[in-house]
Amino acid sequence: MSESLQPLASPRATRSRTETQDDRVYAHIFDAILEQRLAPGTRLSEETLGGIFGVSRTIIRRALSRLAHEGVVLLRPNRGAVVASPSVDEARQILHARRLVERAITELAALHATSDQLEGLRRMVNEEHECFARGDRGAGIRLSGEFHLKLAEAARNAPLLSFQRSLVSQTSLIIAQYEGPSRSHCSYDEHSRLIDAIASRDAERAVALMMSHMDHIDSKLELGEDAGSGDLQQVFSHVMQERPPGRKPR
Repeated sequence: MSESLQPLASPRATRSRTETQDDRVYAHIFDAILEQRLAPGTRLSEETLGGIFGVSRTIIRRALSRLAHEGVVLLRPNRGAVVASPSVDEARQILHARRLVERAITELAALHATSDQLEGLRRMVNEEHECFARGDRGAGIRLSGEFHLKLAEAARNAPLLSFQRSLVSQTSLIIAQYEGPSRSHCSYDEHSRLIDAIASRDAERAVALMMSHMDHIDSKLELGEDAGSGDLQQVFSHVMQERPPGRKPR
């Protein structure tokens, strides 16, 4: 099976032009998880995804393997891959780990964040606010998660950034699975105050604000219905529209 296919359109223009096909498949699926468009427990058929993205099953397999390494996809022997569905106990463990990592990242960001990084965070928070204001909840949720990844970049600690990437996507699955009916979202003001504290190099206040932010996330969680979809064609319909007409996986 040939892999010399046309590269996929990147889901966001900010992504590098040097990305491989499996990088971009990975990014699309990662975004769908962050935006809660993929429901926990969804079966990720290699054949279906290969048809959606116009790439070989080998490329799909590599992308799913990376997502499995981050804990957001489960690879089941002889049964294929599914989006992870954390149990209540697993959710508590993930959120506890997230608190520890967020504390360390916030302390380091207060020491190392540059003015350009802080300005980038402010722009992201404004864009997040605009998404929620116009009713684009999925994009707003994704930007809220990416805010924490950008903050981890500002901390200048590669292992923490790698761990945080996994925790943020797993947290999105937990919210999709266990969020209560209110579905309120208040991270705009919380993120803005956090940036202000980091900009003033007040690590103690920044950590306190981050822990309060995590408290807010925890307070919304309870057993409830999944928010995402299990229909791969529906979730990635925009990708299929971007593909050149008539192009099929080979």
